[in-house]
Amino acid sequence: MTRINIPADLLSNWDIVVVDDEPDSLEVAEIILDAYGANVHTGTNGAEGLEQVRKIQPRFIISDISMPVMDGWGLIHELKNDRSLMDIPAIALTAHAMVGDRERAITAGFHNYLTKPLTAETFIYDLLKLLMDIPELAEHLNI
Repeated sequence: MTRINIPADLLSNWDIVVVDDEPDSLEVAEIILDAYGANVHTGTNGAEGLEQVRKIQPRFIISDISMPVMDGWGLIHELKNDRSLMDIPAIALTAHAMVGDRERAITAGFHNYLTKPLTAETFIYDLLKLLMDIPELAEHLNI
């Protein structure tokens, strides 16, 4: 796999909300996104994530699917039914990469999905591939 040289300020001053109830996944995403200049805001369930999204209006959201209180399905439902939030791209995060999961996530309103576990070696590359498929974000990526 050819690796592109990613500028350290690629996500400079981008507000990004990451929602995950697993501390390790949350920490990996936070550390890596921060290293590329993002302002990372976190939540440990969909309700906290929704609160962050309403407050911050981020460039995009990464959300786990399986969480307590409100899961990722509930979060995407709330986002897509709120006119002020419905256009914020959301990427599903799941450990359960089964046949049909991608289609189910996209049908629910997610732009795409990443699979767990998140690793420092591949996370930013996998994320960039997804962001490049979102025209309103791709035009702001300087790569």
